Amino acid sequence: METTRILCFGDSLTWGFDPATRTRLPEDVRWPGVLQSLLGEGYRVIEEAQSGRTIATEDPAEGEKNGLRYVIPCLESQSPLDLMIVMLGGNDLKRKFGYASIDIAGEMQILLEKIQSYNRFRMGDKMKVLLMAPPVIGEEVSDPWLEDCFDFPRARKISRELAGWYVQLAEMYGCLYLDAAQVVRASAIDGVHLEAESHARLARAVYQKLKDEKIVL
Repeated sequence: METTRILCFGDSLTWGFDPATRTRLPEDVRWPGVLQSLLGEGYRVIEEAQSGRTIATEDPAEGEKNGLRYVIPCLESQSPLDLMIVMLGGNDLKRKFGYASIDIAGEMQILLEKIQSYNRFRMGDKMKVLLMAPPVIGEEVSDPWLEDCFDFPRARKISRELAGWYVQLAEMYGCLYLDAAQVVRASAIDGVHLEAESHARLARAVYQKLKDEKIVL
């Protein structure tokens, strides 16, 4: 029996940054790990997540974070793949970048062009892509250590607008689509990251989406 290989390409929301402890949640608590448990044998869920990862922007203050630069080496190292799940855009909301939602959508368009071009010409168009819009920046925050980094009122407004752009991009590039903001909320602790229960809820939503699309049995 062949194994169905699923790649999760994301940032700290996929990496599993714990807003309470500022460490990493355990593997079986992070949403890719929960998804692996739901899928069971015959499936291999691969985490390719990095805290601070942007879609396509260099971030000299934080180091090597550009997703666009890493995505092809990642695809090459993890091939063969049956599905790639992409959830990025949260870090592009940071104050220092000054992006509007249309700018972040433009970055995502470039990333999807690169992924789907590689998929078509190097992978025989065999890999499905699930594009996920990230959760909205939280409103009630008990530990505002990221407030200055993101400028929460502005970032919250822009993050709400991303889903409208992402669903259009998914249609343009033949991707499946899921809006994580309809499933989970950013933690009330730091306003950005996901708590354990949200990871579990997101994993269940992804699992149901894959079942509905008949990608998994």
